[in-house]
Amino acid sequence: MVYLDHAATTEVRPEVIAEMAAQLGALGNPSSLHGHGRAARRTVEEARESIAAAVGATPHEVVFTAGGTESNNIAIKGLYWARNAEAPARTRILVSAVEHHAALDPARWMADHQGAVYEELPVDAVGRVTPRVLRDAIERDPDSVAVVSVMWANNEIGTLQPVRELAAVAAEFGVPFHTDAVQAVGVQDVDFADSGVSALTLSGHKLGGPVGAGALVVARGLAPVPVLHGGGQERDIRSGTLPTPLTRGLATAVGLAVAEREEHAEHLASLRDELEAGVREAVPDVVVNGDPDRRLPGIAHLSFPGCEGDALLMLLDARGVSCSTGSACSAGVAQPSHVLLATGVDTEVALSSLRLSLGRTSTMGDVKRLVAEIGPAVERARAARAKRRR
Repeated sequence: MVYLDHAATTEVRPEVIAEMAAQLGALGNPSSLHGHGRAARRTVEEARESIAAAVGATPHEVVFTAGGTESNNIAIKGLYWARNAEAPARTRILVSAVEHHAALDPARWMADHQGAVYEELPVDAVGRVTPRVLRDAIERDPDSVAVVSVMWANNEIGTLQPVRELAAVAAEFGVPFHTDAVQAVGVQDVDFADSGVSALTLSGHKLGGPVGAGALVVARGLAPVPVLHGGGQERDIRSGTLPTPLTRGLATAVGLAVAEREEHAEHLASLRDELEAGVREAVPDVVVNGDPDRRLPGIAHLSFPGCEGDALLMLLDARGVSCSTGSACSAGVAQPSHVLLATGVDTEVALSSLRLSLGRTSTMGDVKRLVAEIGPAVERARAARAKRRR
């Protein structure tokens, strides 16, 4: 079997498993005052310090969560509520049109249920929000903007956003800027302090850590209204008993990923370039989506005109190759990727797409296997589609 869906989730690293296993049998709630509790708290705080050092933050700024979705919800909802409470006229939430649904849906929910005004920032043909677009959106009514959210790197097409420039624009107007950096940490130079962002999301299972572990890095001085209420843990931003083994596993994964970032990114880019070259040779009319220059090294997002992405996925799966369409499905009915549609791609072409994503354990053998299988799969998918349309 060949696994080319690392952008969805990737293997837990052996070092992470070992660190977590060492904590699974340990007693002690990190909030307890006795010796066992203090030992657990020490483990948690060491994990917090490790993550902070890896992403250019201070330990106080690292808030542990259950993953990317929760972090995005806290950032968007919490910052909106805090800002709107200060000034009720602050009702606008600005998000890019190519965000993950973990950011889009909280913003839409706020519009449907909390009186927020949801606005999508348009992107260019490669999926990028320009600083000019953000500036124009804010300047229409600066005092009404509660929060801006633009992801660091797109999970489907891999395009990198000009995060530092966008954060600087938001800062000019005193608007908090959140970025979903789930796909970026470990393959890009992510430095919280240097980037100028107000809040940053990261997740463990995208970089060799456990599912169910993540963090929201929140700048000092910001106090998002909590989504969860309870014991007041994590600066009263995220209540709940801290899972000591998960925090340890997350810290180990983030530390290793950041330490190996340059070598890892080079490895991924080399494999991706070979993959794209091989696919172009096998299917000359393939379309490569996203920014050809500023993109993640491990994602190849390809459209195959005349095919249906779901059919291609299943044909490849039958031949032992796992990948993704990169599109959302609802009730079993395939929908075109909102990311591709936002870049101006035709609906039919958008439905013909696959996301092939590489990871730490990917090899040239995986690439060669995909290249060998893609040509016959495309031929069969096109033939099947043409037959149905007769």
